[in-house]
Amino acid sequence: MMYWIVFAFFTTAETLTDIVLSWFPFYFELKIAFVIWLLSPYTKGSSVLYRKFVHPTLSNKEKEIDEYITQARDKSYETMMRVGKRGLNLAANAAVTAAAKGQGVLSEKLRSFSMQDLTLIRDEDAVHIRSHEPQVHPSGGSLLETIEDSGTEHPAGPL
Repeated sequence: MMYWIVFAFFTTAETLTDIVLSWFPFYFELKIAFVIWLLSPYTKGSSVLYRKFVHPTLSNKEKEIDEYITQARDKSYETMMRVGKRGLNLAANAAVTAAAKGQGVLSEKLRSFSMQDLTLIRDEDAVHIRSHEPQVHPSGGSLLETIEDSGTEHPAGPL
């Protein structure tokens, strides 16, 4: 745990020092050597830095840190409640708007079927039915001639 705390401080400091010192010769090699020193179980660099600098500073500022954590927790709860209410309001408004628009589209589709459209559909069905009806010749031919003239065959095959 000591290593990760020291490494977090190193990473924060590195962000600032990279801008200023990156032109310095062997800067990146020195950073690698420092990280190896922190990690090494022989040197215990992170333990040394933690015990000399980090732990005393954190111990002295413990009450202030606890107050900041409490304030942050309270503010985050209030913020989450406010954001949650806004999110629910937006979702409800979106649902109502979608339902209203959907109902309008549905009513538009239903209104597009006028009586004239329905009459045309009925007339098309009548034409469709008439086209399959056998044609009767005025000569008074037999039923067999009527079937042959209409171009359909008997289900059992030609007679």
